[in-house]
Order: sequence, then structure tokens, then C-alpha cells
Amino acid sequence: MSAGRRAVSALGALAVVLGGLTGCSADDPREGCHWMDDQSVADGADATVILVDGTTSTRGGGSGAGDVDYGPLIGDLLDEDGKSNQVISIGTFGGSGGEVEWTVQRRSADWRRSNDNASNQEDNREDANRCLEDDITAARRVVPAGEGTDVLAGLAAGAEMFDGVRGERRLLVLTDGLSTTGCADLTSARFGSAQDLKSIVSVCGTQGEFGELPDLRGVRVTFMGLGHSAGGQPSADSARRAWLGKLWKALCERAGAGQGSCVVGKAPVSRAGESGEHTGGALPDDPVVSFGEGGARTYTLSGAALFATDSARLRDKAEPALVELAVTARTTPSLDRVEVHGYVDPRGTRANDRELSQARADTVADKLVEHGVPAARVKAYGEGVSPGCPADAAEKSGTREQRLQCDRRVDVKIIGK
Repeated sequence: MSAGRRAVSALGALAVVLGGLTGCSADDPREGCHWMDDQSVADGADATVILVDGTTSTRGGGSGAGDVDYGPLIGDLLDEDGKSNQVISIGTFGGSGGEVEWTVQRRSADWRRSNDNASNQEDNREDANRCLEDDITAARRVVPAGEGTDVLAGLAAGAEMFDGVRGERRLLVLTDGLSTTGCADLTSARFGSAQDLKSIVSVCGTQGEFGELPDLRGVRVTFMGLGHSAGGQPSADSARRAWLGKLWKALCERAGAGQGSCVVGKAPVSRAGESGEHTGGALPDDPVVSFGEGGARTYTLSGAALFATDSARLRDKAEPALVELAVTARTTPSLDRVEVHGYVDPRGTRANDRELSQARADTVADKLVEHGVPAARVKAYGEGVSPGCPADAAEKSGTREQRLQCDRRVDVKIIGK
């Protein structure tokens, strides 16, 4: 069975409540749908959670021009033969913690149970289609409160809506899949080989039963819109979208959903025109995912977070950050080299400055090699006293102590060919 057909089957029950895309009455957007608000949830009902990515990369600007248009994606998944015993939740996710702003929570859309008359049942089904589409449009306009994008955290929040559900559980994720924080941070990824992909999945699942992954056991997950960003954002080509699809399918399966329960939709994606102003204020800042374009990136690590005073021995809490950095280096296609530059603040002796900065750079370099970065491509440099904070950190280093913290750092430069 094709991936597109599996997506249709997985979300067949969603069809009966989202079939029409024409919108409700202009006079009363909830006209004909009040029975959904009043109806109790039947025992054994199936549940569908729809997560809408509200982060910057899916938005074309404050007016909504050029936003990714998710409406057609839902329409392409519809199946008129679905069941009616359905509970719907719709929410917008965003921010580094994956916070979800729920437009709809556990709303019954059981149009057959809503009325004994067959004709009235069909009317209710059609009304539910239109009004739930309006709910999705409303969710599309919500601006996340926090900065950054952690898609995995959004999935975890969405999965919590399945607590107590005894029927089938379906999660439809409308997103470009471009995480900018957390273990699946893609801001420096090069969208490369299968081994690169495995490294990210491995890091995300390193601690606990699922690591940083959500618990998706017993959930059928469909991703739609992966790699498709809004106007004004970098755009992925078909090869990079394919890699991104493989990544999210692998993360989904590692999170317990299992093979066959994670589907990447292939429906074409378009950008909307003026979709109405976003609610909730200005869009928060979010790093840009460049899909591997650009030759070099520098990552600044706090020396105080890595080492104790006058020590080159790593603190225990420093390891996760270095593991992530190793994954970033390993997932850089055409990696040329990794340069590790150690710095100290000006309070030590000149002889010890160079020795300590070199020892710290060596320690970080060794840790990167330990986690899979080819040793031949890693070089460590003890730079001694820092010449000053990097330009992007200078504004945050106003006090003397802040400047000292910035001076005693390790810079890791990942350079592609």
C-alpha cells in the first residue's frame, strides 16, 4: 500500500468531520455546530489530535501573506467512508517547550449519534466539516508565545490529549518539521546521509525509555508539509524534503509508534495569500534553517559551564551539549574540518593561560572524537587570553563578570568544503 493510501486509511475517521473546506456562515461561524459543544463523548470513541505549526518558518509575515496553506493537505486525506464516533482536538504549537494553544479540546463530532433522523445526521456532518475547518483556520492564526521550535516537544504535548482514550488514536501534524532547538535542532544540519540521520535519532533517544522523544505507543502519526516553508524563508529541494521525511519517520518510530504507524504525506503544498492577521502579537524570533547552505558555523560554549575554575576536566553536565555538537558536526555533508579554540579570561598568569586554554580545547576536541567526529578532521588550538567577546555575544556581556564569563569560553567552528 502506498504512503498516501496509508495516510488516507489512518485518517479515514477524520474525513467525516473535516470533509468540507468552504467555511461556515459569515453571520455565525458556529451556526449548525452547537450540537458538537453540547454532545458528550461516547465510550470507546476514537480520537484525532491535529497539531498546527505556528512558528516563524511557516509564516509569511504579520499579515499572513505567504503562510503555508495547510487546508489542501487535509482535503487530500479525506475519506467519505470513515466512522462517525470521533473526538477532535486542534491546537497550535511553538516555542522551545512545545507549548500548545488549544483551539478545540476533545470535542465530540459524532454526527450519527447527534440526531435520529438520517437527513439531519447528514446536515450535522456537513456542518461539522465546515466548522472544524474554521477551527483549523483559527489555530493557524495563533502566534506562539515562546521563541524557537521544538517539534518533538509539540508532539509530546499533543500525545497527552490521548490520556484515557480507548479507541483508535491518530495524530495529524501539519508542520515543515524544522526544529530549531532540542535534540533535533536542524539549524546547522546539512540534510545528508542515512548515517547523519541515525546520529540525530540516537542522540534524541539516549536517556530514559525514549530519551527526549514523546511516548507515541499506540498512536498513528501522519506528518504533512515537511520541508515546505513560508514565503521569505529558505526553501528545501525535493532531496532535502525526502531526507527530512525519513528523519521524522525514524524519530516517530523510535518514539514507540512502530513501523507502519508513521506516515509522511506527499500532497503538494501551497502558500496562502492574505489569510488574516495573526492573533497574539508579533511573531517571536526563531533561528533560520538554511538546509545546509553556507560553509562554516561557529558555536560558542561557556567555559564556566564546561569546566571548574583552573580545570580542564569536563563537568558532568557538559556532556549533553558536546554530544549534540558532535552530531551537528557528523551530520554536516562534505565536512572539511572542525576547529576547537580555547580561551581564558585575563586573570591568570601568561604561561598558564596558554597551557590551560590548550588543555580545555584538547578536552572538547577529544569528546567530539569520542562521539564520532573523525579525529583527522578535528584540530584544537589554545588561544590563551580572549581578545574579547564575539560580536553576537558582546551586547549580552555588559558587566565585568559577564565579560569574564564570555572571555573564558570554547569556540567550535564546523567548516564544510
